[in-house]
Amino acid sequence: MAKTNPLTFIQQVRAETSKVVWPTRREVMLTTVMVFIMAALTAVFFALVDILIRSGLQGVLGIFG
Repeated sequence: MAKTNPLTFIQQVRAETSKVVWPTRREVMLTTVMVFIMAALTAVFFALVDILIRSGLQGVLGIFG
């Protein structure tokens, strides 16, 4: 692996960073809201699955217990 001069490395990093297309404030806010909505929907889904499994197990244990 070739060794790079620290100054050259910093210049390369700055050149690559300038190529990055940064998202707008609106895009960041929109994707943040979408993540929170998806997290809430996932939490509700798993809560419902948990309730169904728990009630099913209670029913089975009630019959055999």
